[in-house]
Amino acid sequence: MIEELRWRGLLADASEHAAAAFAAGQVTGYIGFDPTASSLHVGSLVPIMGLVHLQRAGHCPIALVGGGTGLIGDPSGKASERALLDRAQAEENAAGIHRQLSSFLDFESRTAPARMANNLDWLDGLGLVDFLRDVGKHFSVNAMLRKESVRRRLADEESGISFTEFSYQLLQAYDFRELNRRYGCTLQMGGSDQWGNITAGIDLVRRMGGSRCHGVVFPLVESAGGVKFGKTEEGTVWLDPERTSPYRFYQFWVNTDDGDVVAYLRMFTLLGRAEVDELAGAVAERPHRREAQRRLAAEMTRTVHGADGLERAERASRVLFGGSLEGLGAEDIAEIFADVPSTVLARSALEGEGMELAALMCDHGMTASRSDARRLMKGGGVYLNGERVMGSGVVVGADDPIEGRFLVVRAGKKRYFVVEVK
Repeated sequence: MIEELRWRGLLADASEHAAAAFAAGQVTGYIGFDPTASSLHVGSLVPIMGLVHLQRAGHCPIALVGGGTGLIGDPSGKASERALLDRAQAEENAAGIHRQLSSFLDFESRTAPARMANNLDWLDGLGLVDFLRDVGKHFSVNAMLRKESVRRRLADEESGISFTEFSYQLLQAYDFRELNRRYGCTLQMGGSDQWGNITAGIDLVRRMGGSRCHGVVFPLVESAGGVKFGKTEEGTVWLDPERTSPYRFYQFWVNTDDGDVVAYLRMFTLLGRAEVDELAGAVAERPHRREAQRRLAAEMTRTVHGADGLERAERASRVLFGGSLEGLGAEDIAEIFADVPSTVLARSALEGEGMELAALMCDHGMTASRSDARRLMKGGGVYLNGERVMGSGVVVGADDPIEGRFLVVRAGKKRYFVVEVK
């Protein structure tokens, strides 16, 4: 387990006896997921893959959804106080996360089944006096103040840190104790910014009479350009297809920099060393073919969105490079061509005798004049809804828009224009 994580670039640190625990027998380990949204995002893939490798090595993974701690918020890696969730939203988000993790973990395994847990189950009825007496007495405020996540916030005199977030590390440690008591969990994994919280949990379990526990943390991934992984100009890349379509998800991976793609193949896919080495060779020898990026995009899209999602994403990509629009609906068109020049046309303009395509192209800025449009059409350089226009006098009618909504015009190899008919 440790060597696999190290080779894949997923090991930042581990507690002293973690490797021995893995070697001694089956381990039950957990990672917590904060339900601040109804979907996980690509930044969540590092801990998800940690659970995947745990299960593949024959151990039992627990995905702990913070339905209780999500009502408070973890200060780790945050410069300011989180917005508090209400209970209904936290529960809805937790349900969405459960569904997504099913794409990665086997909850039906007979030898090493994955398990979902929600810390609201034990935190919801926890009495303050009992908690302070039984748990709080094991924590030194001096030690809590030395935690990096706390010190960083204390340095900001304006925002500081609330008692609510300051107490988060007690609750996370208590989660470890409860999972140890209920399920025999002896391992917590997480990002390297969670090391302080993890060691606090290991110590609490020991102090409260539990078994010896261990910790493993993953690196905080940055691109070759120093940008936090998953951050794009367009915003967060979600695992939920309603938030980030399979096409845009696929494109996120296809656009991976050559300097990052081999590391991402190791981290985020289950490809073996030989295949990764072969793709690394392709990057070095044939970078223009982007073989590694396409393989990375295919593996990730298939895992998250299934074979159908991958097929749609690859078809959409082919369309943008001159492929057929056959089989695409209006919603597909809207997504695929969201970033190309577009215009709106009144439906009435296509009724009756219709509108000459040359006039449409000129009037909406696709060509400088109608004669330029006709010249392009005569040369076979204009396509309407994926079909080459034959002749220069083509008329567009009311039945031509795809599902009554869109006309897709291509001039040359890659110049697209979308006309939305309303």
